[in-house]
Amino acid sequence: MAGKNEGADFLLYVGGEHAQGVLDGAPVLFWPELWGLRALLYVWDDSAIAAVIHSLNDPAWRVREMGARVIAARGLPAVVELTQTLADGVPRVRVAAARALGAVGSPEDMDSLRKLLKDPMVEVRRGAQQGLDTLRDRFR
Repeated sequence: MAGKNEGADFLLYVGGEHAQGVLDGAPVLFWPELWGLRALLYVWDDSAIAAVIHSLNDPAWRVREMGARVIAARGLPAVVELTQTLADGVPRVRVAAARALGAVGSPEDMDSLRKLLKDPMVEVRRGAQQGLDTLRDRFR
């Protein structure tokens, strides 16, 4: 995620058979970053916090989406960044950001989520409602 190469064995472990294509010279695109983030759903070290939060700015939407998922799963302090990500141009990223904000935000963040209830994409509206429900449940 930080642009460092952790080696072929690690890449094969987190990327499976598809990683072999990257190792054989296929275009890298965003896959190693995505696989690295996904691995952080299962294995964690606090040294990854800054890189995970920074992933919300990645040019690849799949990386931004997974970054939001990791933030939610790990309870990372990224309310400001998630609030900005609610305006992402990709609906799946907005959904992930809304769910993550529900997981790490506070009642003050409900207004930001409520705005998404009017999003033109039904899946974004659902994600916003899920985020609101999670926030309410956390602060009951």
